[in-house]
Amino acid sequence: MRGDLDRVLFDEPAIHRRLDDMAAQISKNYRDRELTVIAVLNGSLMFMSDLLRRIPLPLKLDCLSVVSYHGKTQTNGEVIFKQVAFPDVVDRHILILDDILDSGHTLAAIREKLETAKPRSIQICVLLSKKKQRARYVDADYVGFEIEDEFVVGYGLDFMERYRNLPYIGVLRKELIAQPSG
Repeated sequence: MRGDLDRVLFDEPAIHRRLDDMAAQISKNYRDRELTVIAVLNGSLMFMSDLLRRIPLPLKLDCLSVVSYHGKTQTNGEVIFKQVAFPDVVDRHILILDDILDSGHTLAAIREKLETAKPRSIQICVLLSKKKQRARYVDADYVGFEIEDEFVVGYGLDFMERYRNLPYIGVLRKELIAQPSG
């Protein structure tokens, strides 16, 4: 799978160092409040697991399953919520965890849906944020790394459900993105 990458952007030690920093900041900011973490599946699983083990606070965890890329490299803006019941967030401090902030469609839709349930606060934490004009305005409160507008995989991020298990983040070779899956 390493041969499918143009280059590695962040190796495993770099990711873990950044998670240490993010966890310390989140722990400091929520030290006197109970936190409810809402992880966006499936991309945030590795990020969530490694980050939350570094946060020594009482917290509740829930997950949302949403689809916005529909097997493509770019979203068409349609965000589909796949679960029947929505997490109970009334009067809670919410931290949404996602793998990447790209177009803004997914995180904006999630934030809007959560806001209707009247949480005490909502903040957003992403592993990666693309430096680009977003289709919808979303500002992440915690960002692991800023990256250029390239298609990345690994550490939970996928292409056609592949590459999530890589322990690093890399740029997928363009010719692989152009090929139909087989």
